[in-house]
Amino acid sequence: MTAMSLHVEVDHALGGRWTSLRAGDREWLWHREDPARATVVPGDAWVDAGGLEECVPTLRGLPDHGDVWSRPWHEVDGWWVVETPEFALRRRIGSEGDAVVADYELTAEAGYRFVWAAHALLEVGQDARLEAPDGAEVLIADPAPVLGEWPAGLAALGPDDGTATGAVLRHDRIGVVDGEHRLDLRVECADQPVSIALWRNLKGWPEPEPYRSVGVEPMVGASFERTDREDRVAVVPADGIVRWRLTVEASRR
Repeated sequence: MTAMSLHVEVDHALGGRWTSLRAGDREWLWHREDPARATVVPGDAWVDAGGLEECVPTLRGLPDHGDVWSRPWHEVDGWWVVETPEFALRRRIGSEGDAVVADYELTAEAGYRFVWAAHALLEVGQDARLEAPDGAEVLIADPAPVLGEWPAGLAALGPDDGTATGAVLRHDRIGVVDGEHRLDLRVECADQPVSIALWRNLKGWPEPEPYRSVGVEPMVGASFERTDREDRVAVVPADGIVRWRLTVEASRR
């Protein structure tokens, strides 16, 4: 495989959404047109427009897909910042070699519980596959909770079959292979659980007009909801700050 430089475009005015993740002429982010996305304000229902959304402090539950995707971001000393009544999130996107590196800092009161997900919906074909270590723990949340081990029937995407599966892979990285192209995603966060959320929607959601969308979502935390009472969410320490890093690399055979 040959490494490829990645180019990112971001909508800071509305949600900090990554609108493009491109390696050469290969666009990795899937998009869905919905005019409602352009006019959302905090408290509005989730509008699925694709790209990569910053979902924090939760992925499911309230507020649905978190509380920053509908807010404007502003620049402070080279960081892009979004603020809510409960926390502030800072993000700085740069590069290391050909990789895209995004550094994050969340500031809140000590003990604040949250989940963050880089809610990346990918433009991949039916023959695409996901690569992770065999035997890694996987919690399949949809359509019914089942604890298993990778690949747990999730590695190959395949054609639309009317199903929608949500899962959490207890691992810090994952590879996405689509033809001659590969995307690798990794999340690092000291002293907090990390994982990869997966959304394998093969026209099984939503009713009454389902569509296909495939999410590969590095997470701080290992649950879709911040209300999870087990040891699967991030907890702000005494100094009030949690820091983490997302690294994305592209290559081509």
